[in-house]
Amino acid sequence: MKTILATLLFAIKDNKVLLGQKKRGWREGVFNGFGGKVEQGETLDQAMIRETQEEINITPIKYEKVAIHNFRVFFKGECANLICHTYITTVYLGEPQESDEMRPQWFDINKIPYDNMWTDDIYWLPLVLKGKKLITHFEFDENNNVVSHKTETVEEL
Repeated sequence: MKTILATLLFAIKDNKVLLGQKKRGWREGVFNGFGGKVEQGETLDQAMIRETQEEINITPIKYEKVAIHNFRVFFKGECANLICHTYITTVYLGEPQESDEMRPQWFDINKIPYDNMWTDDIYWLPLVLKGKKLITHFEFDENNNVVSHKTETVEEL
């Protein structure tokens, strides 16, 4: 089974969270944080910064790793392990701009559109936004629905 290493970033400002609506590719149309696959030779932090710059033209300056997700997903018709290191940033350079991949939009933390996001987000994102650090395990079916999950709160990542 293929293993994919990826990063994900959520920007927080004035009790709002910045999400991006995917404009193409896998999971097109849903809202998510910003990120993608780690390229060979990159550290996790370098990949997170590069992906954020490419997708919405901001550069995270102060950020913290808040979760490690272990996802068993169907990617391009095959089952894969997706290990996703997730970050929060509160200090960044630039203003979010739309790219050919993502359309950024700010949401009040109490009005996050979970019904138009990955189906796992409702289980863990509220905890992260309350300051928790997590290690999670999610298994998805072929339609990207959660079929099993486990969330563990940890002190450090």
